[in-house]
Amino acid sequence: MNRYPVWKYAIILVALVVSGLYALPNLFGEAPAVQVSTAKSSVKVDAATLAKVEQALKSAGLTPDAVALDGASIKARFADADTQLKAKDAVQKAINPDSADPSYIVALNLLSRSPAWLTSLRASPMYLGLDLRGGVHFMLQVDMQAALTKRAESLAGDIRTILREKNVRHSGIARNGQAIEIRFRDAATAQAAQRIIQDQFTDLDAVSAPEGQDVKLVATIKQVSGKTIQDQALKQNITTLHNRINELGVAEPVIQQQGLDRIVVQLPGVQDTAKAKDILGRTATLEVRLVDEGTEARAAETGTAPVPFGSERYLDREGIPVIVKKQVILTGENLTDAQPGFDGQTQEPTVNLSLDAKGARIFRDVTRENINKRMAILLFEKGKGEVVTAPVIRSEISGGRVQISGRMTTVEAADTALLLRAGSLAAPMEIIEERTIGPSLGAENIAKGFLSVTWGFVAVAIFMCAYYMLFGVISSLALAFNLLLLVAVLSMLQATLTLPGMAAMALVLGMAIDANVLINERVREELRNGASPQAAIHAGYDRAWATIIDSNVTTLIAGLALLAFGSGPVRGFAVVHCLGIVTSMFSGVFFSRGLVNLWYGRQKKLKTVSIGTVWRPDSGTVVTTP
Repeated sequence: MNRYPVWKYAIILVALVVSGLYALPNLFGEAPAVQVSTAKSSVKVDAATLAKVEQALKSAGLTPDAVALDGASIKARFADADTQLKAKDAVQKAINPDSADPSYIVALNLLSRSPAWLTSLRASPMYLGLDLRGGVHFMLQVDMQAALTKRAESLAGDIRTILREKNVRHSGIARNGQAIEIRFRDAATAQAAQRIIQDQFTDLDAVSAPEGQDVKLVATIKQVSGKTIQDQALKQNITTLHNRINELGVAEPVIQQQGLDRIVVQLPGVQDTAKAKDILGRTATLEVRLVDEGTEARAAETGTAPVPFGSERYLDREGIPVIVKKQVILTGENLTDAQPGFDGQTQEPTVNLSLDAKGARIFRDVTRENINKRMAILLFEKGKGEVVTAPVIRSEISGGRVQISGRMTTVEAADTALLLRAGSLAAPMEIIEERTIGPSLGAENIAKGFLSVTWGFVAVAIFMCAYYMLFGVISSLALAFNLLLLVAVLSMLQATLTLPGMAAMALVLGMAIDANVLINERVREELRNGASPQAAIHAGYDRAWATIIDSNVTTLIAGLALLAFGSGPVRGFAVVHCLGIVTSMFSGVFFSRGLVNLWYGRQKKLKTVSIGTVWRPDSGTVVTTP
C-alpha cells in the first residue's frame, strides 16, 4: 500500500544529485576580474592579445588566479579588488598605447569561482541582479525631436526620388527642421506634386502657398504618424542596446522603457561606469555612397588638393584615403539581415547583406545607372566612418542581396555582421542619471537575503518538528530539498536573481510547507476516524492531493499574471514565485511520500506513527502518540 517502486526512488535520487550538482556553483561566490574586449570592429581579441595581457600582468608583478580567452573577450580573475584595479591599469597601458583612440575596452567585472570540473558540466551560478551583484545603472533620455528630424530627412530623399520617377520638375527640395519644402515654377506642377505626395506618403500633410513668382509646397509629418515614429524610435533603441550588450557578452542586462521617452539600462557586475558608457555607445551603421572620381577628388586622395564641395574623405582598412560623395544612397535602415560568409570564387571572408524591398529597388536603380563606377560601403562606429570596400559596379544588382568584402578576416567579417545586425540608434540618447552600486553593497544585500531565507527555514522547521514529530522532520527535509531544487533550476535557466526574487524565495518556503501541513492534518483526520496507520498514510496523501493542486494552480495563475504584465522587480519576484510553486509540488508530495514510504512502508504490523498528538474529538482520548 505504502511502497514506492524502484523507478520512483531512482527519480528522487537523480533529482537530488542533479539539483545538488547545479546548485553547488552558487556556494563558491564571485571573484573580482578584468575583462578585455574589442572597441573596434576591425580589431580582434585572439591568442596574441591574450599573450599581451599575460605579459603585462607578469611585468607588473601580478599573478591572476586564472586568465583565459572566453569567446570574444579575455577574462582574468584575481584574489582581491586591489589586485584587480592594479591589473586593469597595467593591461590598459599595455594594449592601448593611444589612450585617445583605444582599440580595446578594459573593464572591471566579477566572475564565478566555480572549479573547472563544474564549469565543464555547464554548471553555473545564478545571475545576480544589480542590487545583489553590484554594477551600473543608467537612465537615458531619447531625443524624440531628433527622431522626427531624421525621418523628415529620409522622406525628403524619397520625395526627390519619386518626383524624378514621375517626371515632375521642381526648383529644389530642402528640409527646414521637421518640414520639407519643395519649390515649383507654377501652381499646376505644385498641385500634381501635392497629389503624388498625398497618395504615396500617407505620413505627410502637404500644403501649397505662393512665394514670390514660385509656389512652395510644405510637407509636414502628421501628429499621429509622429507619435508612431517616436514609439518606433524608442523600441529600436532598446533593441539596439539589447543586441549590442547581449552579443558582446558584457553582462546580463536589464533594459526597459520608463515613461514615454526614457530607457533604463542596468549592467550587473560591471563596475566601471566610463567603460559601461563606452559599451552603450558602440553602435554601428552602414552607408552606401558613390565614390567621387573627378579630377579634384583624385588630387584630394593624394593630398595635393582640398576635398571637393559635396564630397568627404574617409580611410579604408589599409589607411588609403577614399573621396566619397555626401549623398547617401542607402543606410542601415534598409538592412534586414547581415551574416558572415565566404566568396564562392575566391573563398575570402565576406558579409552578406539582405535589403528590404525599398532598399533593393534603390540599389538596383543606382547600380544600373552607374556601371563601371565605384561605389563605397562605409561602416560608421562611434561617429567615425571607415570604407569597408569600394568595388567597381560591373552590372546591375537586383534581388536585394549584396555581398561586401575587403581583405577581411573571418573574425572581422563576423564582427562586422554583428554590428550591422545590431543596427544604429534611431535617435540620439543622453544619460541623465547614472549610479554605481559597489560589490560591497551587493554582498551586504546577499548576506541579508540569505539570513532571511535561512531563519525563515529554521523557524518553519522547528515548528513542524515540534508539532508533527517525525512527519515534521520529513516535511522539513522535503522543504530543504525544495529550496535546493529551486536554486538548481534558477541556475540551470540562468535566471536573474534580485532582492525581490530572494523575498519570493522566502515566501515560497512558507507556501511550500502548506502542502505538507495539508497532508499531515489529513493523516491525523484519518487516524481520528479509526483508520489503521498504513491506511491513514495512504488516504492522507491521496485525498490531500486534490486540495494541493487547487491551491497551487490558483496561486500559479496569479504568478503568471505578474510575470506577463509586470516589469523589473515585479518580474524578478514572479519568476522565483512561479518556479517555487512547481518545485514545491514535487518536493512536498512526491519526495516527502517517498521518505514516508521508505520509513513506514515495509512495516506490515504498524501500530503507531510519529505525527504528534492525535485527539479523538468525542472522547478526548489519545488515539496515537509519537
